[in-house]
Amino acid sequence: MRLDKYIGHTTLLSRAESKKIIKKGVLVNGNIVKTPDFKIDEFNDEVIVNEKKLIYQKYIYIMMNKPKGVISATEDSVSRTVIDLLEEKDCIFEPFPVGRLDKDTEGLMLLTNDGNLGHQLTSPKKDVEKQYYVEVSGVLKVEHIPYLKEGI
Repeated sequence: MRLDKYIGHTTLLSRAESKKIIKKGVLVNGNIVKTPDFKIDEFNDEVIVNEKKLIYQKYIYIMMNKPKGVISATEDSVSRTVIDLLEEKDCIFEPFPVGRLDKDTEGLMLLTNDGNLGHQLTSPKKDVEKQYYVEVSGVLKVEHIPYLKEGI
């Protein structure tokens, strides 16, 4: 992986900002490197920027209690999204919600940038069982139960 990409991926810096820092000198395995396209092994090389060792993380997994009024999306021009609730340091991984909960629903939501896991959990062919807890105002009549089981 290119050094500038690695720094951009492990910090809040843009690729352009990473290049500026690299031109001043970054420590890679104890050696000063000033070339943005310098190739590193993101899993084995030690990179130090401003006396801070950077740690590469390919995937991120976040469990969130999605509140009511927030939508299960990565972006929306009208409503707040689950991504809007994340800290900036987590947004650099570009996570997405796995599945969805309606805007007026609250509950456990998984966010990740691991596309394979997201597919394994949401694909109907994978038969991953999901369990929902429902509260109703008033009385739930027996004839309404099939609607809840089938989805409404």
